[in-house]
Formats: sequence, C-alpha cells, structure tokens
Amino acid sequence: MSGPELISMGCRLNIAESETIRQSLKAGHVPVDDLVIINSCAVTNEAVRQSRQAVRRAKRDNPDKKVIVTGCAAQVDPDMFAEMPETAGVVGNFDKYEPDNFKFGLESNQPDIRVSDIMKVRETAPHMISAFTERSRAFVEIQNGCDHRCTFCIIPYGRGNSRSVPAGQVVSQIQALVDQGFQEVVLTGVDVTSYGPDLPGKPTLGQLVERILTHVPDLPRLRLSSLDGVEIDERLFDLLTGEARVMPHVHISLQSGDNLILKRMKRRHSREQAIELVADLKSARPEITIGADLIAGFPTETDAAFANSLDIIDQCQVVHGHIFPYSPKKGTPAALMPQVNGNIIKQRAQHLRAKISEKQRIFKADLIGSAQKILAERGGKAGYAENFAHIEFDRTVPEGQIIPVMVAANEGGTIIGKPL
Repeated sequence: MSGPELISMGCRLNIAESETIRQSLKAGHVPVDDLVIINSCAVTNEAVRQSRQAVRRAKRDNPDKKVIVTGCAAQVDPDMFAEMPETAGVVGNFDKYEPDNFKFGLESNQPDIRVSDIMKVRETAPHMISAFTERSRAFVEIQNGCDHRCTFCIIPYGRGNSRSVPAGQVVSQIQALVDQGFQEVVLTGVDVTSYGPDLPGKPTLGQLVERILTHVPDLPRLRLSSLDGVEIDERLFDLLTGEARVMPHVHISLQSGDNLILKRMKRRHSREQAIELVADLKSARPEITIGADLIAGFPTETDAAFANSLDIIDQCQVVHGHIFPYSPKKGTPAALMPQVNGNIIKQRAQHLRAKISEKQRIFKADLIGSAQKILAERGGKAGYAENFAHIEFDRTVPEGQIIPVMVAANEGGTIIGKPL
C-alpha cells in the first residue's frame, strides 16, 4: 500500500495534520490506495473556492479514485461538499484522526458525512501532536482551536475551542525531530499564544518554550508562528528578547492599525499597545524583525481608518507581511456589517502590499555587509536567516546545515550570501 494522495489547502497547520492523517491511516490498515483526500481551508471565501476547485481537479485527474474532503471548510459546511458530484464523502476536523471514518469512500457511491460537533471537543489526545517537515525545518502543532470570536473569523467553527498538547508530548516530538537531524523547529497552532489553560497546572507558552529549551538542549533554533501580541506575557517576552536559540522574528496578528476597526473586529489589543509592544521588543533585542497579518477593507473601514493601517506598518517596522483582502464569511458578525466596495478593498490590499514591499526593500538593503547564519534548504542553494530573511548562496552548500554567510549583494530583490 503506497498510501492516499493528500492535498493540503491553506495553512501549515493543515499540512502538519495531513501528515498525521497519512500516518494514522497507515497504522489503521485502511486500504486507501484509491483515495484522494482534500484537507480544505475556510479562512476566506477564496480559500473555500480553491478547496472546491481542488475537489473537481482531483476527480478529473483521478477518475477511478474516491475523493474525500476534510478540514475546516468541510467542517463548517459539510453539505456543500457532499452535494458536489465529485465527492465520495466528507470527514470532520476531529473525525479525520479516526481511520475508520475514511473507509466508507471505498464501499459506497453515495456521499457520506461524518462530521462531529467540533465545539464539544475538549480532549488533548496524542493524535494532536502533528508535525511536518519543510526541507530543513519542522513544524510542530502545540495547540488547536480558538476561544476568541473575532467578528471576521470562521475558523473557531471549523477548529473548535482551544486545546493544548501536553508539554511532554511536544518535547518528545521535538527531540525525535532533532534526532533526525532537523536544525529548526517552528511551533504552530491556530492561536499559539493561548497555549496551556486547558492543561493541568495551566502552563503558559513561555513555560512550554522554557521546557523545550531545557529538555532538548541540542535544538539549535526554535521559532514561533503567529502570536497574539496581547498574550505575550513577561516570561515569553524575556525568551523572545533574551534567548539566543529563540529566533529574533515575531509575527504579530495585528489585523488593523485603527482602534475603531479593531473594536469592531473584536480584537483585544489597541493600536497603541501594538506599537508599544514592538518598541519594547526592538529595544530589548534590536535584531528582531516584525511580521504582521493585516486585513484590507474590513466593513466600515474609512479612508482615515485605512490610513492608520498603512501607518502602523511604519510604526511597527513590519517587514514580513501577510495581507488579506476582506471577504465576508457567512455566519460571522462582520458579514452583516456595512461592506466596503470590492474594488476599494482590492486597491487597499495593493497599497498595503506595496508598503510592505518598500519596507522589505529597505530591510534587504540594510543586510548588505552583515554576517548571518542561514539554515540551508532547497538543495543547499538558499535558506532563512535567524531574522527570517531569505538568502540565496553564491554556491551550493550542504542542505540542512546552519551556514555562516556574509551578505554580499541584492540582485533584483534577491539577497546573495557568500558562505564563510
């Protein structure tokens, strides 16, 4: 048995979970050679459209195979996928870890829906320890779900409430990855900074990071995925700014730079708090680079409110940006608010991306002449610095190793490093 074909849409968490599905099906002895599994995404309407497109493409390319849909979009709207003629079955986000839930696709030509109520899931079972490798880096899921209800977000209804993976399981997984030779681990989840309150003793993300660093001393690099700035407590702040093995790269879930829009989004931070956090981070560890998520054209966003989002890129010195044009998601409060014209949303998204590109240009120019440590990927041709700068080598180096380089040139936006 070669195993199922798994197609992951959306976030890295989906990719990690697809690998867990693959392993669980193998362990469960499910005969899945004639299955194609689409792990769908629901974060935007475009993500749902692409998931549906992937279902059609999978059936067109594999007419003799059964197409099963799982993931967030399948959880939120299972009937929509079940009604697609290409679909053999729909499996929920919690149900996808039970191998038997994929057997029906081999036995029936009628679409079947196996989707539990994700909001009732409370367990922190071992199956949640998902990981996948991206060349020389590994991503480890430490948490799933979200207890917050941002007005634009459908993900809690696809993922359920926040559940954390016990620290011992996380440490064991990371040690196994290090034993395999991985030099960098990225902690990932839906709301990483909410880690711990559901576990005995209510550990924090900072305590988990401390435990990883202590019990996996041969892990060279630990990186954190997107953080909610308001949940960065003193312990986590000290680790981000004072621990050399924690990478100087903080990606913050900003979403907007305008206080009224932030309130309407039901975010828990203000513009001023975000700016102060970044100032404190940069003051304590100047080499830290800032990434951010920003939404363009949230309902009721005026020109002045949008100007505040443009400005916060400057105020927070954002150089790694994820820009999302707002699209209404059925079932979310924001979908019922007065909407911004679609063309204006597109224009604002372009302006935000242009602003980030300008910050990237300056960031790259400032790297020239500096020494950086690069984790070699892509066959030893490129990799990422500690500050998440992407750098290409002027010659091939051993993949999977951390290589000291001197940043020599910026060739059309591509940073070239000379291995030392």
